[in-house]
Amino acid sequence: MMKMMFSDMADLQDYTAKVLLIISTMLVVSIIIRRRRKQNQIKLPPSPPSLPIIGHLHLLSPLPHQDFHKLSTTYGPIIHLCLGSATCVVASTAEAAKEFLKIHETSFSDRPTKTVAVESLSYGFKDFVFAPYGPYWKFMKKVCMSELLGGKMLHQLLHVRQQERKRFLSGLAKKGLAGEAVDVGAELMMLTNNVISMMTMRQKSCSEGRGEAEALRKVVEDTVELSGKFNVSDFLWFMKSVDVQGFKKRLKEIRVRFDALLDRVIEEHQRERRKKKEEGSTTGDDDDVKDILDVLLDISEDETAEIKLDTDNIKAFIMDILVGGTDTTAVTMEWAMAELINNPGVMEKAREEIDAVVGNKNRIVEECDIPNLPYIQAIVKETLRLHPPGALIVRECSRTATVDGYHIPARTRLFINAWSIGRDPNHWENPLDFRPERFIDQNGSALTHLDVRGQHFELIPFGSGRRMCPGISLALPLAYVTLASMLQCFEWKLVNGGGDGIVDMEEKAGLVVPRAHPVICVPLPRLYPFPSI
Repeated sequence: MMKMMFSDMADLQDYTAKVLLIISTMLVVSIIIRRRRKQNQIKLPPSPPSLPIIGHLHLLSPLPHQDFHKLSTTYGPIIHLCLGSATCVVASTAEAAKEFLKIHETSFSDRPTKTVAVESLSYGFKDFVFAPYGPYWKFMKKVCMSELLGGKMLHQLLHVRQQERKRFLSGLAKKGLAGEAVDVGAELMMLTNNVISMMTMRQKSCSEGRGEAEALRKVVEDTVELSGKFNVSDFLWFMKSVDVQGFKKRLKEIRVRFDALLDRVIEEHQRERRKKKEEGSTTGDDDDVKDILDVLLDISEDETAEIKLDTDNIKAFIMDILVGGTDTTAVTMEWAMAELINNPGVMEKAREEIDAVVGNKNRIVEECDIPNLPYIQAIVKETLRLHPPGALIVRECSRTATVDGYHIPARTRLFINAWSIGRDPNHWENPLDFRPERFIDQNGSALTHLDVRGQHFELIPFGSGRRMCPGISLALPLAYVTLASMLQCFEWKLVNGGGDGIVDMEEKAGLVVPRAHPVICVPLPRLYPFPSI
């Protein structure tokens, strides 16, 4: 009897085990089927084959915009990449850019912040460029457009730009008369650094030999160099705490130098502000015209301000302006000069326009002449099409989105390839040719349907939407008038070109895609006598 009972119990247990096994198997199969159905419903953009751990990093060179362009010709206008542990999407056509930056703009209004350089140089994301989209960013955007880089501020500081440009032209004239060759890019870099630093915080130009100004220029140069380099710790999660390339050490050293400079400048401004308050200064002299730092200090001291700015906010914003305004404009003008030397017919046509507008050659072209110089504007636009300083416009997906039928997970990094868009044969006839005429109508006026202010997605060198570059209102006039005055005042005798006198167009790795080789010329004065400047 006992034996039969144990036997029945054993059978029951065996039966129960089989039932549980069947149920669990069905459960597992059901979960797998559901997951597969869900995965089949999730349509990611096309992607090239990847490798374990590094993903698609092996496909990239120091010029990623060119690599992305090549990949897009095989995999389409929107592609999915895994750069180490970073999930990324690349858009390489105007239509794809419009999908991300206009139609789905609210999902792509953040910038990637998970990089060592950004965290350090933005003082922990307290700047404007990399601040998360939210109340602080909206406040700074409003202040930036209305006060810091608005029309009133730019007009008040016009004399600064005029003074530095005259100093720039005078220096070139002296070297040209002596038959001395100049590095065009280096001269332009010094000019833009002087203009930006004077407009921002009244720092004397480094061409005057002031050590502090030269130190500031070196900080900006080192920041741009480091920000444009690939840091393995930013893309491989298991390397986050390891400073393999010494980035953290160098960034800390840059921050220390920048802090020391800015602390002195801020203290000097505050001392002057206290003195003026004590004296009750209300004069309207140039000496009392506020620079950008003064405006930031005003906001930080305003108890009724919507957002309270601290010292780190101010320093981070100044860093944004110095880094964003110095290299981009200088590099654009250097590329323009290289293209003009290679296209002498275009250069001559530009000079004819300038001479016709300026008339009396005892006068140097000014910013007020720019509306009457559509061909000069076209030259700059054509340069920005072929050589956008920010070849890749970078955003981050703040929430899961579906773009053009593709599933884009939250926190995906988005790269808009402005370099590729500007060379798209679907939008540009003979896209590799330098032809400013494409921006001019039959009457010789600028085409209104092709602008660089973010509304025409086949040409977005400054980005588009909420987070497009706010410095465009300063960068464009400075580029127009500087380039025009260089053509008006000098003949440019190439020194380091090939035997055929052609400047090479090779690019170099960097934050703003600089030229691989400098343009070395003798600036021979073209006007006799040379205008008094």
